[in-house]
Amino acid sequence: MNRNQRNLRRLSVAGLLAVPIIVSGCGAFGGKQSEAIDPPPAQVEKQMLNTAGSTAVQGDIGAQATVFLTDAKGMLAPVTLGIPKVDGANGLKESLEVLVDGGRYAGYVPQGFKGVLPAGTQINDVTLDAENKLAVVEFNTSFTQYQAADERKILEALTWTLTGHDGVEQVQVWVDGAKLNEMPVNHTPLDRSLTRAMGINLQKADDAVYTASSPVTVYFSAMTTGGIQYYVPVTRLVPTGQEAVQAALNELIRGPQYGDGLVEVIPDDTVVTSIETDEDGAVTVSLQDSMFQQGDQIPLELLQAVVLTVSENANDAKVKIRMNDLAEVMGSDSRNYSEPVSRPEIINEISI
Repeated sequence: MNRNQRNLRRLSVAGLLAVPIIVSGCGAFGGKQSEAIDPPPAQVEKQMLNTAGSTAVQGDIGAQATVFLTDAKGMLAPVTLGIPKVDGANGLKESLEVLVDGGRYAGYVPQGFKGVLPAGTQINDVTLDAENKLAVVEFNTSFTQYQAADERKILEALTWTLTGHDGVEQVQVWVDGAKLNEMPVNHTPLDRSLTRAMGINLQKADDAVYTASSPVTVYFSAMTTGGIQYYVPVTRLVPTGQEAVQAALNELIRGPQYGDGLVEVIPDDTVVTSIETDEDGAVTVSLQDSMFQQGDQIPLELLQAVVLTVSENANDAKVKIRMNDLAEVMGSDSRNYSEPVSRPEIINEISI
């Protein structure tokens, strides 16, 4: 057994200790968890917000939609699924229908995931102000029947689902013909339109100070009870003044917090040696880790998490990855990641 195999085995064993059951689809890295990261207080959440029918039965699949659902650990994750294609249907509205707990499309939601909108919620309408890239959503009063602890999660799922559509950057919430200026239960202010600047699965990094922090979003790995690997975005508050991509990669290397059900995707001794932006806008990330040698295939979870993390913090830029000055960085999917790679349009396509 060579050194590389020993390292991979060491990390795989650590992953088995952290994740009770892994049937298939497991990445090479797992197990290391960072120190606990406290959730931010309510006033910080509010500040970030201001700155920034019958159940369907699985059948013919039409359009694909990426929606944000809660997983078994209560984390929001993007899930791409197929829903029936209805002639003349509003794609924005149909994607929100998936978020209704026990709603029309409950039969299309993978096991272990759940919509965050209260049962009985009806999406009366979704209109798009194309000039301002603003989606206006109107619900019935059932939308207001939720637990206070779920309020932020509802806003995050709505915002990240809708802003995943082309031409949508802002979201506004209405109930029965009236615009909400605050949420009805925990009173989160809605005097400004919601954007992805609010973050998702928000956490505070160990060394961040609330009054001098900025958000970055990173992608960790998780596993369904059926052994299917998927990615989960986490927004960390980091000290203000850091370059966003560098700070995000630092948090990716830091790893997930203990107890959130997420798995590290990159060894904690990895070093980011440089980040460069090419003339065409592509971002080149150079990493140093003695684990990998010429001819090795780099685990897909590592490479895709880097691509997702960098593109999320660099305006969807294409990403190139260098590793230990290797001539090529080949993933376990036989793709060359030293060439520009776009953020995937489909993420977490999980079978029912």
